[in-house]
Amino acid sequence: MKPAPFDYHAPGTLAEAVGLLASLENAKLLAGGQSLVPMMNFRYLLPDHLIDLNGIAELAGITLLGDRLRIGAMTRQRELEFSAIVAQRCPLLKEALAHVGHRQTRNRGTIGGSLSHFDPSAEQPTVCAAHDAVVEIASPGGTRRVPFAEFGLDFMTTAVGPDEVLSAIELPLWSPGHGWGFHEFARRRGDFAIVASAALIERDGSGRIARASVTLAGTGTGPLRLPRLEDALVGTVPEAGALAEAAELAGEIDAVSDIHASGDYRRHLARVLTGRALADAARRGG
Repeated sequence: MKPAPFDYHAPGTLAEAVGLLASLENAKLLAGGQSLVPMMNFRYLLPDHLIDLNGIAELAGITLLGDRLRIGAMTRQRELEFSAIVAQRCPLLKEALAHVGHRQTRNRGTIGGSLSHFDPSAEQPTVCAAHDAVVEIASPGGTRRVPFAEFGLDFMTTAVGPDEVLSAIELPLWSPGHGWGFHEFARRRGDFAIVASAALIERDGSGRIARASVTLAGTGTGPLRLPRLEDALVGTVPEAGALAEAAELAGEIDAVSDIHASGDYRRHLARVLTGRALADAARRGG
């Protein structure tokens, strides 16, 4: 299959892209194209206009801003995967990216494209949920900032409006020395996860858990934070028994059933993978 006919636009600035999006009917934004182009080829999507964001330099880049990491929406996944700043200050993102597609897709795929596509099994939205990210969205009326907890509205549906462009992501960083873990189960390496689990842990001076974040992917319409499990971890010593007991709570979620796995199987995976992610986070956190 090949895509239906469309008009191609290549803006050089974010303002120009926003203007085109506001003035053209049935327009789609092209970031990395790793999801959009196949959908166009199969004619699941039939845009009349394609607005290519690849020539907009201001939409790419990785910047450390104190205790926040700012990532331009057009930053390639491969650049994030090998960024020294990401490895040092946001290692959960680096670990999760190793599960995203294959080298060829990461060479072109962008973080903004992944968030906008908002597949419920995707790794990058899961990391953003774990870090309580803030998403920056540009529109003809200016720029607004959306907490990631309010970003996903439904299955593959986000808060980005039809005349808006996701321009950047800011990740609040955890303290140096925190622990992290990411585990997923997929049918084949590079496939979307059946279930994935991301964990972050900070310890206090006595070695007990002072702060925790646990997020699941693949169980519903988007990333799922587990505040009850996080609260159960705070104040405990991160030993095997306590971590395993907390991981059991991940199996009490409501999980979807589909052609890939039943809800019961997803709950089983949630327990197992969360236990592994927490064990890694405890081992790595000092």
